[in-house]
Amino acid sequence: MTAVNDPRYPEHAPHVIRRPTMRMVWDQLTMLHWRYPVEEVQRLIPDRLRVESFDGSAWVGLIPFRMRIDLPFLPAMPRILHFPETNVRTYVVDRRGRPGVWFFSLEASSLPAVVTARTTYRVPYFWADMHIEQPDGPDARFRYRSRRRWPGPRGASSLVDVDVGELIEPGRSGPLDRFLTARWALYGTLGPLTVRADMFHEPWPLHRGEARGWDDELVAAAGLRQPTGEPVVHVSPGVHVRCGWPARA
Repeated sequence: MTAVNDPRYPEHAPHVIRRPTMRMVWDQLTMLHWRYPVEEVQRLIPDRLRVESFDGSAWVGLIPFRMRIDLPFLPAMPRILHFPETNVRTYVVDRRGRPGVWFFSLEASSLPAVVTARTTYRVPYFWADMHIEQPDGPDARFRYRSRRRWPGPRGASSLVDVDVGELIEPGRSGPLDRFLTARWALYGTLGPLTVRADMFHEPWPLHRGEARGWDDELVAAAGLRQPTGEPVVHVSPGVHVRCGWPARA
């Protein structure tokens, strides 16, 4: 089991990114995670990366949120650069033992953003109809809706209702909280190469959450069995993010 103060998963980013490829805001964000057998997840990961486990299991996340992208030297284009997104991901290390995120899929409601990401960064983005609701009333709750449009499998959907719970005080997160959320790099492929890009943002403001209802097909569309059981849920109002330049892992 990962230690509470494992230096691989610090609450603060272990690096600074002075010249980012882009700046982003991730807000209205929920993380739902389920246990999976390590071998089931590893078969979908490039050989140059190894799935990380916690308490003997791999963990697969369904992460819906609202994305806002800020590209230097371009005017604000909210219809193109501000959109709901949902990603399906797991956690890996490279041959040097450096932890990071591996994405199975990323749904976004902005078609220009999807086409650009697929043709330039070669990441598995999908165009989807997506909506985020935060109903008025005394209870803090998020509702996320997504249905894939292009490319296939068309119609793959995700429906999630989450109640926002108590704030996790800074320095009070547990070892599983850190393992699932303190991730400061992502991995991808560029042709035959495995690449890594560092990420920087302020420490997560995290709340506990409870999934009041969920019906997801995106995890299964990635090639995994349908998730079962109650997920581990975290909710965050958001962070400001700087994305580093990709480099060979």
